[in-house]
Amino acid sequence: MQKIIQHKWGWIVLIAAFASVNFLASLANTKIDLTKEKRYTISKATKDALRSLEEKVEITIFLKGNLPAGFQKLANTTTDFVQLLKDNNAARVTYQFASPIETIAFTNQTYEDTLTAMGATPINLSVQVKQGQETKVIYPYAWIKYKHQTQLISLYSGNNRMITQDEINNAEAMMEYKFLKALDAFIHPEKPLIAYSYGNGEVTDIRTYDLLETVQKDYQLFTFDINKRNFIPDTFKVLMIVKPSLQFTEDEKLKIDQYLMRGGKILCFIDNLYAEQDSLGLKPELIAYDRNLNLTDLFFKYGVRINTDLVMDLQCNFIPFVVGGSPENPQYEYLHWNYYPLFESKNNHTINRNLGLVASRFVNSIDTVKAAGTTKTILLSSSANSRKLGTPALISLNENRNTPEDILFKQKDIPIAVLTEGKFTSLYKNRIAPEVKDSLEKMGTPFLAESYSEGKLIVVADGDIVLNDASQKYGPLPMGMSLYTMGTQYEYQFANREFLLNCLEYLNNKQGIIQARNKEQVLRLLNTSVVEEQKTTWQFMNIGLPVLLIIFYGWIYQFVRKRKYAA
Repeated sequence: MQKIIQHKWGWIVLIAAFASVNFLASLANTKIDLTKEKRYTISKATKDALRSLEEKVEITIFLKGNLPAGFQKLANTTTDFVQLLKDNNAARVTYQFASPIETIAFTNQTYEDTLTAMGATPINLSVQVKQGQETKVIYPYAWIKYKHQTQLISLYSGNNRMITQDEINNAEAMMEYKFLKALDAFIHPEKPLIAYSYGNGEVTDIRTYDLLETVQKDYQLFTFDINKRNFIPDTFKVLMIVKPSLQFTEDEKLKIDQYLMRGGKILCFIDNLYAEQDSLGLKPELIAYDRNLNLTDLFFKYGVRINTDLVMDLQCNFIPFVVGGSPENPQYEYLHWNYYPLFESKNNHTINRNLGLVASRFVNSIDTVKAAGTTKTILLSSSANSRKLGTPALISLNENRNTPEDILFKQKDIPIAVLTEGKFTSLYKNRIAPEVKDSLEKMGTPFLAESYSEGKLIVVADGDIVLNDASQKYGPLPMGMSLYTMGTQYEYQFANREFLLNCLEYLNNKQGIIQARNKEQVLRLLNTSVVEEQKTTWQFMNIGLPVLLIIFYGWIYQFVRKRKYAA
């Protein structure tokens, strides 16, 4: 080394070597994610999407400037994430931070004008400054552009003026899902076709408002009358049947059966019993009875049986009960209504992983039965304090005058939503009439006694799970929110919408997107008592110890130097 330095070209050689080492190090940029939930690692589906990009994707993030602490943390998290995207495909990913009040290049418009036009909703915050209070308008959004397509990604879905740590954690957990979903829409711009059956009294009124809004963002939704069509086309990726009220004919069941035999995907939300809350508004009690939909043998053949009973659960939603007052001025009290169970998942599948409680109304239980070639997965089930009520059953509002006898609620994990998938056997195997078989041949859809490709069927024993309430005051409510608790301390939006989206994404073979949605971010809070107790120790280790180590190293260096040159 000394000879190199003394050489007339020595410094140039050293500088060139240093530059080469740094250049090689930049090419071999490697990070190790040591977090338990792999917080700083993107999924295989995201990596595949990045590799599929044909042109540059431009990301503009509107979290720039002096932000409140919560949104500043969100900005830092977003920076880390988009840098991960860039690290995986530097040639195709670019990103920048911008303020909404900045002017878009080569235009006279500000970003704020464009964000408002695209439907972005700002958050107005009052921030304490030296001069007093200042109102900040924050747009927690990312604008992503690819080819001639654009999408707006909401980085923070809350609407509170005070952002909480839990909301930040949820935003971080959902970030990869939102970006991956946008990238997938860019790469696969054709929206899958979904058929919404309406020929058997399925719901088509304002109660489907949120369902239509939710589904049509990512899919093309068509109404489809099974009775008037010769068969269900394979172009439909999913057939949805939501709360039918009229009996299915054998001809209609054959069409459903053959669609499944051809590898179709079916999503059913079925109320086997007639039991409606509106009826209780007219009189204090009703009798729940069988709708006789004629679907029992069809589902049974596929390994599922919806029972003619009601599931009651101590884990349930609230409704108002009259507890006093006068007919002109009644007094209400919000009490648990055991016929409105809140179902939890067991995190045993990509559909229900990290899924919150799902609200339901007058739901039936499901039994699984053996069906060759298929596998079954319970997606939703009751709590450890539930029971089944046989029918015909008398449902009365007077039941809540007395506290439910907990000893009756001793059943647990009663299934109410089941996924069955695999190669099915037709209900009409060895039963179909020759003339019907010939008719199917002429239409180009020959009868199949067994599946030639794997199909999927999800059966949920409640039609209300994907329907929304509506009122004159609020209009259509979000799916999973109850009209009875709207505007009260019990107001809460349950995970019904997320459950529906997960089902559709799984049936459309977008398991990678579901896995990104279900990415877990563990919120690890400091133990305040331990922090206070060990405060001085950690302050010394972080501030005092490094200084002492430097002093000790200096003393050792001087001691060795004196010994070396003492002679």
